[in-house]
Amino acid sequence: MDDKIKNEVKDKILEEIEKTKKSIQEYKEITKPIAPENAIGRVSRMDAINNKSVAEAALRKAEEKFSNLKYMLTQVGENEFGLCVKCKRQIPIGRVLLMPQSRYCVNCAQ
Repeated sequence: MDDKIKNEVKDKILEEIEKTKKSIQEYKEITKPIAPENAIGRVSRMDAINNKSVAEAALRKAEEKFSNLKYMLTQVGENEFGLCVKCKRQIPIGRVLLMPQSRYCVNCAQ
């Protein structure tokens, strides 16, 4: 992978890190505990609890993505960057730009 592409990938990773940080903050806001003094009714409370569970799962995924993005940012300058960690083949640049946090090619990711 040449330097121009590596710089493009680095910029994409930094952009994704910022987006993911914002998503994490939003999910943290959504997943705050539901105060019992709020009179929202039993059904509405159950719906709020269900929505909170969905948001907590999304928060975990966003935090995992954030962690992987930070790791990939440290790897951009390495010789092994852009190679699948499982099969050691070059990951297509389109996949790297679409999912910069992924360390696997499409075949190995399945």
